[in-house]
Amino acid sequence: MVSTDRVPAFAAMSLLVIVIPGPSVLFVIGRALAHGRRTAMATVLGNVVGSYVLVVAVALGVGAAVERSVVVFMAVKLAGAAYLVFLGVQAFRHRKEMKAAMLNVPPPAASRGDLRTLLDGVVVGVTNPKGIVFFAAVLPQFVDHAAGQVAVQMLLLGLVPICIGLVTDTLWGLGAAAARGWFARSDRRLSMVGGAGGFAMIGLGVTVAATGRAD
Repeated sequence: MVSTDRVPAFAAMSLLVIVIPGPSVLFVIGRALAHGRRTAMATVLGNVVGSYVLVVAVALGVGAAVERSVVVFMAVKLAGAAYLVFLGVQAFRHRKEMKAAMLNVPPPAASRGDLRTLLDGVVVGVTNPKGIVFFAAVLPQFVDHAAGQVAVQMLLLGLVPICIGLVTDTLWGLGAAAARGWFARSDRRLSMVGGAGGFAMIGLGVTVAATGRAD
């Protein structure tokens, strides 16, 4: 069903996108810095659930439209590429403001509990623009249209970045929780992370625009 020769390439691109600090990562780190490991892990789980909601939405909606129309495919791909470049430029321009963005997270009330924290993570995952662009513009390119069952292929392929994100976001959360003061003390460290992430995002946008399916 899923073409096994496309999975490694999709996993590599997924890893490239996921390791770039974006809204979900900043949210996890911010929660870890402000509230510690337990809250960070609940946030990570929520982000993963929210991200897979995007996969399902694309597989059942946008993915079907993309499969049927080359014009729609090109429109989604180019719009996604342009937005990735935009996000990269914004990340680079505002790299010196990452500290404020990371720490500007409203503290959860004590009565909320882990479930509310998880739901907050779901909301961030569903509304993450980087995730929306990636699943709508990049995921369809790795589907084997000749094999059929495109929606099922997307649902299965979508598990690849979800699993990668679960691991990397967990590492971000645990790392931030273990060294809560380390990130917050150095604007220079945060600036370097933001600048590198911005350049990588711009490069990814150019790559998405220059490549596409051949079938």
